[in-house]
Amino acid sequence: MPYLNIDGADLYHEVVGSGEPVLLLHGGFCSLESLRHQSDALADDHTVYAFERPGHGRSADIDGEYGYARGVAETVAYLRAVGLQSVHIIGYSDGAIIGLLLAIQHPHLVRSLVAISANLDPSAFTGSTQSAPALVLDRVTPGADVGEPSAERRFYDSLSPDGPDHAQVVLDKLFRLWTAEPRIDRAELAHIGVPTLVMSADRDTIRPDHSLLIAASIPGAQLCIVPGASHNLVGERPELIASVIGDFLMQLRPKQAGAVSGPPAEVRSGRGEAGERVVDRGVGQTEPGLEE
Repeated sequence: MPYLNIDGADLYHEVVGSGEPVLLLHGGFCSLESLRHQSDALADDHTVYAFERPGHGRSADIDGEYGYARGVAETVAYLRAVGLQSVHIIGYSDGAIIGLLLAIQHPHLVRSLVAISANLDPSAFTGSTQSAPALVLDRVTPGADVGEPSAERRFYDSLSPDGPDHAQVVLDKLFRLWTAEPRIDRAELAHIGVPTLVMSADRDTIRPDHSLLIAASIPGAQLCIVPGASHNLVGERPELIASVIGDFLMQLRPKQAGAVSGPPAEVRSGRGEAGERVVDRGVGQTEPGLEE
């Protein structure tokens, strides 16, 4: 299987498709399988890059706590390792937070941003004490399998090199992360100068008014609230999300007709453990603009 050593950790990654480069950033306690539908839909006319952060999917856990600053550093190092000068970012949940921070702190790396169910701080959750006055819809999703292991827990158990028993260690670290971070000042969003699409669900754990706040704080950003879905909107409404993202990226094509699509490399195809299509283009040379 394709792995890259990023900041001392061997991280699983995939590259599929052909065209302008897109980077998928998964959520907390998720694997790339959570974004499989999006990857498959985008691969028809984009080169889709994706990697699994430590403790997620096929990447082993690391000692110590998680942090969004570390996630940003890993993403920058990954882009350097695969030789990408800039890329369209599509992030979900924790991946969306990392995407926002990338657009703020490393704008030269980001061509456009899709932030799905991001939050600026822990007060955005529907259950937080600060959100008490906000109006939210009933969070119960019809047809949910109450008491059944989540899809992400099943993927963790089957994919993680640390084994199923390590899941609680990862979850404990994630809960500590989610209750303490991120701490993004709304004013910082005004510095994001790339086309941005903010998405969340009408029954998300991230309140819709918080998603509106994020979109309203980014110049020219678009907002999409997905109906009849929860924080697991990427699994509950994958076709709708793929359609919205595809339309968003299509709008950018005339404006970016001269953009560089990434490094040429040999293409090798294969299948990962979950039976998915895998194309490993190898590691390209670092392009100008990635040196810090």
